[in-house]
Amino acid sequence: MTVSRNHKNYSLVLFSVVLLLTFAAQARAGNVFPPLTPDELKMTAEPKAPGAPAIILFREVDRDDNALTSHEDNYVRVKVLTEEGRKRANVEIQFDKDYYDVVNIHARSIRPDGSVAEFDGKVFEKQIVKAKGWKYMAKTFTLPDVQVGSTIEYSYTVNERYIFNSHWILNNELFTRYAKFSLRPYRARVRGDLQVRWSWQNLPAGVGKPAEGPDGIVRLEASNIPAFDPEDFMPPADEVKARVDFIYSYDAPENDVAKYWKNVGKRQNEYVENFVGKRKAMEQAVAQIVAADDPQETKLQKLYARVQQMRNTSFEIRKTEQEEKRAKEKDAYNVEDVWKRGYGEWGDLTWLFLGLARAAGFEAYGVRVSDRANYFFNQKLMDSNRLNANVVLVKLNGKDFYFDPGSKFTPYGLLPWNETGVLGLRLDKDGGTWVETTLPTSSQSRIKREADLKLSEEGDLEGKLKVTYTGLEAAFRRSEERNEDATARKKFLEDQVREYVPAAIEIDLTNQPEWTDSSTNLVAEFDLKVPGWVAGAGKRAMMPLGLFSGTEKHVFDHTERTHPIYFEFPFGKNDDVKIELPPGWQVSTLPEPQSIDGQVVVYATSAENNKNMLHLTRKLSVDLLLLESQHYPVLRHFFQEVRAGDEEQIVLQPGRAAASN
Repeated sequence: MTVSRNHKNYSLVLFSVVLLLTFAAQARAGNVFPPLTPDELKMTAEPKAPGAPAIILFREVDRDDNALTSHEDNYVRVKVLTEEGRKRANVEIQFDKDYYDVVNIHARSIRPDGSVAEFDGKVFEKQIVKAKGWKYMAKTFTLPDVQVGSTIEYSYTVNERYIFNSHWILNNELFTRYAKFSLRPYRARVRGDLQVRWSWQNLPAGVGKPAEGPDGIVRLEASNIPAFDPEDFMPPADEVKARVDFIYSYDAPENDVAKYWKNVGKRQNEYVENFVGKRKAMEQAVAQIVAADDPQETKLQKLYARVQQMRNTSFEIRKTEQEEKRAKEKDAYNVEDVWKRGYGEWGDLTWLFLGLARAAGFEAYGVRVSDRANYFFNQKLMDSNRLNANVVLVKLNGKDFYFDPGSKFTPYGLLPWNETGVLGLRLDKDGGTWVETTLPTSSQSRIKREADLKLSEEGDLEGKLKVTYTGLEAAFRRSEERNEDATARKKFLEDQVREYVPAAIEIDLTNQPEWTDSSTNLVAEFDLKVPGWVAGAGKRAMMPLGLFSGTEKHVFDHTERTHPIYFEFPFGKNDDVKIELPPGWQVSTLPEPQSIDGQVVVYATSAENNKNMLHLTRKLSVDLLLLESQHYPVLRHFFQEVRAGDEEQIVLQPGRAAASN
């Protein structure tokens, strides 16, 4: 009997897969979806994903990298298993508007009885704001009449402006029963030596390797792909998910990794030297920017500031193709073009700085670096496209300094966070040398909060708050809000303070922060009120020590950890809070000063009373970038101590109680 049942189940699965494959091409051609199988219609749970609110029954990704038709067709079928799973009716398709567009969206839902509700509503394009201010663009729509037991399916096409970024991401936030991937590689028509190869990582157990068929199409099929469970402070999601990456290169893959990169370095160096090789024009430009008797570092600062003042088209809202044609903004062929026009893309502006620095007499090199915002660089993959950013190395007083003025809002002496602490290829005619960019310390990127407050008889705190963002903390916020208006920026900064205070607050920005000048700190001033911050208990009133501890309240709550711990950059938080007590109030007990020095993580607090003026200080600094998960218990324990310290209570005696004593 057991054999018979297993054989029957196998036949049903095989029948389902055959149906899906038969209708897959039709589904991608228009609003035609493969029929639901009896097994899919009646299923109520997935044994391999117990308790899952929904699962993906089938997913298909078909990429075509041909130069004129570069696009990706997607199809997804989701089964709703619980009440929570009904949220899947709200579909978000994320995309990067600078590089992709999402078109040809078709969708429907199938009720548990098999009847169909076609989607004929409106698709919206909007910016989604998540926790910690993270934003992304998405096409969104809501499917009708989705119930527990319903099936949701939709298809869409992603049109791409660039083709050399092909990959398959296998994991989804839902368990996937079956998935199918294909890629039709781009074949060079002008130069026949362009090659495609692929690498993979973290493929689930039992999944085969990608293989190219006789038709030249690369395919992969996978079953029972686990759901991806994101964690706070983890590496970029695509870096830790199961994935296949495709590498296009004119350089044949070598068994000798060093030889491969030497060839890449020579080719990159030739391009850069041709682009910056306008010495006379650069010398004339330098004469307009610096004085002959300026100290060397002053010269460098002036050159950096001048490049950052230029219009940076990479940080503008992307124009439509029609707007670009009307603007007639052609690509720059060299640094002289960039200088004369007064604008350029971020990479061209950084190379302009290289040309200016050399013309001013500095020993300077172009460096191709690996941006770590989405992936971590691995030399052994021999993928030159992963060196996807450029910086300038300048030798000053015998030391190496790295600059990227094309990354708008980045202060002098720092790199944007995603270019810090990464490998780069310092270019020269011999093929270059590997270097590692500097990683700033927590003292260079801080949030400083200074509050001057009064406590009312009712236990409310009210007064002034000044928040100063320095270094990469300032650069991040300026970049994030660069295309927003004053109203949106005001809300952004006020929402930040709401995250800092672990209670309901009233907050109002009162100044006009400087949003464009990277040479200054970003300073925001507020009127702040925290109703009921002090709670009474008989003749005593209790005040928590950590007024601005909200962002640490639930950091690393979970006892277990799967992914490594990853901070985008080292950071510090310094709080200086003065609180004037009401007349007649007295301080009964102050918490003892605390100091926890874990070298790479530091926490310290103090509380003093001077003539009924409380002075509270708090310091938290993190000088970590990446920590493997096996060390998580130590870091978690540190943040538990931070929370305990922040929850220490100042014991007060209100005026009447103090008088009676």
